[in-house]
Amino acid sequence: MLFSSKKKKQGKDSIISTDELFNKQSSEVGENEDIETKLSILPEWLDSIEQEYILRFLNNENKPLKPNQISLSGIEINQTEDEGLLVTAFVRSSLDKGIQFSSVPIVLIGSEGELLARKNFDLGDLGELPPRSSRPWHFYFAPEDIYSMSFPEEGWKLAFEMKKEHELDLSKEWEQSLTEEDKEKLTQLLKNVQPPKSGEINFMGIQANRKADDLHITLLIRNGSDKNIKIESLPLIVEDAAGDQVAAGGFKLDDFEVKANTSKPWTFIFPSELIQKDNPDFSSWKAYPPNQK
Repeated sequence: MLFSSKKKKQGKDSIISTDELFNKQSSEVGENEDIETKLSILPEWLDSIEQEYILRFLNNENKPLKPNQISLSGIEINQTEDEGLLVTAFVRSSLDKGIQFSSVPIVLIGSEGELLARKNFDLGDLGELPPRSSRPWHFYFAPEDIYSMSFPEEGWKLAFEMKKEHELDLSKEWEQSLTEEDKEKLTQLLKNVQPPKSGEINFMGIQANRKADDLHITLLIRNGSDKNIKIESLPLIVEDAAGDQVAAGGFKLDDFEVKANTSKPWTFIFPSELIQKDNPDFSSWKAYPPNQK
């Protein structure tokens, strides 16, 4: 087992309510009670009595939890031979009953709040965590799970990643130019449509207008992935209600980014030379990159 003999925790604690983690209401009460978590070590986890002593010492450093809480309390990070990261932490529970975990998304966060790594962990092998207990565990992040190897020796933390609602991402220009009413309309639109699937990038038409000889197409660029995306160029085809191609062209975008799990509105202007159909029927329409038809 890879574990050092340091007698000081290097990571911070992250705490979440069991209601939030398991999406159900707990019946436990007594929210002002301080609950100490007793060390629980799996038999196969220890190599020596010295390591057990160290873990008991480190567990005593953990602050009490309140009722109905789960905590990940960082112990140390070690880089592995394959350039992965092995993060050791206490998994702690203040519940009065045993608890089991299945597959959960966990992130490694740096001392400045930056995302260092993300992975879904199957914690079935952790077994049932006894009531009011603290169990040490290794969390291995493979190289493909890691966003930055510039991790601090201290001040980092592991945390359960809760899925956030799909949100609106407005550029500075849109933030300044839209009225509060327009912003609210866009926010409500997002709430009323199905969010993109996990990992999916798609385009949703909002408005199509002819202005002078140009065609103005406003789209929501929807990012269903857990990473920010940057778009430098975007070819688009516009079709009207009849399925006819109305316009086609390519657009260069300057420092254009859509944040993770958000939708960003943007207007694309097709000049007259790119318009292929007069008097299109925009009672329904769509715009898409050629490879997404």
